[in-house]
Amino acid sequence: MNPGPVSDPPRRLERPIRFFRARFSPEGYLGLHLTIGLLVLVAGGWWFSEIAEDVSRDTSTRLLDGTITSWFVAHATTLLTRFFRIVTFFGSVGFLSVASIALALVLALRRNLYRLLAVTLAAGGGALLNLLLKHFFHRQRPVLEDPLVTLSSYGFPSGHTMGATLFYGVLALVVTYSIRSWLRRTMIGFAAALVIALIGVSRIYLGAHYFTDVIGAIAIGLAWLAFSWTGMETLRRRRAMRQEASS
Repeated sequence: MNPGPVSDPPRRLERPIRFFRARFSPEGYLGLHLTIGLLVLVAGGWWFSEIAEDVSRDTSTRLLDGTITSWFVAHATTLLTRFFRIVTFFGSVGFLSVASIALALVLALRRNLYRLLAVTLAAGGGALLNLLLKHFFHRQRPVLEDPLVTLSSYGFPSGHTMGATLFYGVLALVVTYSIRSWLRRTMIGFAAALVIALIGVSRIYLGAHYFTDVIGAIAIGLAWLAFSWTGMETLRRRRAMRQEASS
């Protein structure tokens, strides 16, 4: 009995295999960088939405925030207060604005247009997004008997932490793209993450924000950073490929 024609599995799977190879290839403008960027964007956006929903509705989340804030108040010392006041300065609007402008000037002098656009979109767009989110959620800051800092603006998400996530994140990306050593790249990424984490902790310690204000800022900061950097990197690679094809 003749079983009839059988489709060739390799030929049948050729197109999807080629697609996935292209998505995980370090080459091309729709390759690995875009795949990673989209994954970070989706994961960060989902994480932020979950935190925002818990902040708005979940009583246990508010209880957790209160417990963490109370723990930091109970363990405050003069030395820690001085340390975290210094740390939090490196996430302040004034410092990050000057640092972002300085980085933008360096990129402009090097005529690195797409990196410059990525920094501008990450820092400028991120600051605007933070303000919009604060006014959308209207979350009040912690109320303490003896606060170390007193602020009247809304607290969710933390502006210092989100700004730090965007600036130190994009700075790490700019630096690592000129370094080939994976060990050095990892060390730079770890250093950026440590600075961001310390700034986030400083905001909780000083009583300026709740824990969820900080992790929400990191989540949306990572999502916006991925959007800004991946978008500009995709455009840069696309232009480079077109120039190579026309030459």
